[in-house]
Amino acid sequence: MNNSFEQRAPIPASESATALGAEDVAAIFATMGGEAAYAWDAANDRLVWSANAPDLVGVTSLDEISSGRLFAALLDPENPFNRYDAVFGSAGRDDGEGVPYELRYSLKRASEAESCWVEDCGRWYAGKMGNPARAAGVIRIVTERHRREQQLLQSTAIDSLTGSMNRSRLVQAMEESLTRGSHKQTSFGFLLIGIDDLGRVNRSYGFDLADQVIGMVAQRLCSVMRTSDALGRFSGNKFGVILHECDEEALAVAAARFVNAVREAPLETAVGPVAISVTAGGVIAPRHARTVAEVMGRAQEALDLAQGAARGTFRAYAPSLESEARRKENLRQTDVIVSALNDRRVSMAFQPVVNAKTRELAFRECLVRLFDHDGAEIDAMSIVPVAEKLDLVRMIDHRVLELAAGELREDSAMRCSLNVSASTVHDPVWLAAFGAEMRGGIGGRLIVEITESAAIRDVEATRRFVAHVKGAGCKVAIDDFGAGYSSFRNLRRLGVDMVKIDGSFVANLEYAPDDRAFVRALLELAHELGLETVAEWVQSEEAAAWLIEWGCDYFQGALVGLAATKPNVQTVIKEGVARATA
Repeated sequence: MNNSFEQRAPIPASESATALGAEDVAAIFATMGGEAAYAWDAANDRLVWSANAPDLVGVTSLDEISSGRLFAALLDPENPFNRYDAVFGSAGRDDGEGVPYELRYSLKRASEAESCWVEDCGRWYAGKMGNPARAAGVIRIVTERHRREQQLLQSTAIDSLTGSMNRSRLVQAMEESLTRGSHKQTSFGFLLIGIDDLGRVNRSYGFDLADQVIGMVAQRLCSVMRTSDALGRFSGNKFGVILHECDEEALAVAAARFVNAVREAPLETAVGPVAISVTAGGVIAPRHARTVAEVMGRAQEALDLAQGAARGTFRAYAPSLESEARRKENLRQTDVIVSALNDRRVSMAFQPVVNAKTRELAFRECLVRLFDHDGAEIDAMSIVPVAEKLDLVRMIDHRVLELAAGELREDSAMRCSLNVSASTVHDPVWLAAFGAEMRGGIGGRLIVEITESAAIRDVEATRRFVAHVKGAGCKVAIDDFGAGYSSFRNLRRLGVDMVKIDGSFVANLEYAPDDRAFVRALLELAHELGLETVAEWVQSEEAAAWLIEWGCDYFQGALVGLAATKPNVQTVIKEGVARATA
């Protein structure tokens, strides 16, 4: 088959393509109804347009848009940016080819009731001093495209349960409010409103009714909003409200209006009236928060303070030296934890747990140890609570799981236990990693410890976690037992294998009759349920004698060995056994 392109004769040099001249460009744009070209001389603010520009922007002559200032007067005042901002606010540098810019804004055309949306694309060029001296570009009408994009955004930005903005759209609205506030030197308020004790509704009526309550609270909040305000669902039981043109006094007034709207009358639900209250925390931005993260964080801080004081109240964020110092310390501790994890400066110490009667090693508890850049050990007692507060403890739990599994694979005779935090109990990523690490049958030599307070926070979720862990062959222990006042009915439901009696009740057995009575009762009831028992913080032979008499199975504490690296553990245990049998 002949290729007509290959047979085509070369184009003579005199007929080769050339660039369009300025008159040709002007003529082309004059025929295009939706686009117009411009050139802007920033030094004298002179703005030259293609001939079709007046029809495009809704004016009668080019004289009405012959300067940047005149054209800016046509812009909708709600626009956060204009061309001047895009050019003179640019962080770019002109290396001879110009610096591109692109923005979208709306024009108020006298002939139309609604705003006309324009896309403005161009390049600015620097003068001798490096500052913008001129710009050239094209504007095009994109009203229909903007409307379609907004409709699509609207459909994907709505929380299906409440009909309000979802979190991502709420964050975007906050970003827009911060930009507008910075540009126009105005402030806005942000309220974080939390439904009080929604867990009670879940437990009493089920999740379906709790969802109904969330939707009805959203309706109550919407009913007292100003038209300029914006409501979004921040998280499961929390709403965010953006209050435009708002100061501290107006923020408090609005908060009271929202709080009272919810508690003024019970919600009429499918099962009957349900009394609900909300608590609110708020912040004024950009005065006290200049980024979205600061807005959300400081509103959350204020809400926490309000909830700690009393339900159904409001607290506004107020900067203080104490809170600022606490934030800085949290940032420092976050850096310490994350850098230690990233640099693999996390290891374990092992504390022996021994048979109460023979003092022979039963298993070792794995305790996390973090080290700074110089190799000095960081106090785990101070770092772990901070990690829990900052939601970093799951990262630590992942690393300890890896280390413990590695020890079990390396030493086939080793048995150990490891602690998991309350957040890890609900972490599917940790469970998936756990399943992968337990391959090869090492689960039969591992005990997973959950604190009692974590276990009773959500008994049903903990029960599922226990079943999953036991499915890998592991045992499960309740740590710090007695501190959380869990019922033994919950222990039966959880299906755990062991309880570790909180050391605060064991440390002073020889001096405290009340502690002796309590520990003895715990041991008796645990054995009635067929649970193994470990006494923590055993520090004296007198206490050990009491515990043996009451049937305690295992000891852990200074009497039988402190936490140390694995070789030292063996030495300490041998010394403990020698003392016990001497």
